[in-house]
Amino acid sequence: MFGARFGLTLMKSMKRQLILNKGFEKFIFRYENGKEDELLDALIDRAKDSTTDFDWFDAAVLSFKLMQSLVGQADGLLDQNTVVEFHSNQSF
Repeated sequence: MFGARFGLTLMKSMKRQLILNKGFEKFIFRYENGKEDELLDALIDRAKDSTTDFDWFDAAVLSFKLMQSLVGQADGLLDQNTVVEFHSNQSF
């Protein structure tokens, strides 16, 4: 497992992919924004499949990468739309 490389790539039309390079194998999971639940299901199905070297640790790492990506997207949206308003009815 050491030396495996993980990546997240933005594709055309807001399609995304998670890539796991593990030894001589390459696992590519493509998904669309808003379909992250289906991606997680695919990671689980692949981890259950004993005919590949993709295991539960790989699924956990890619799930974590997905979470990091979603948090980054949310932070970006918050940064773009941050309007701070403070209203107080108290007089000082």
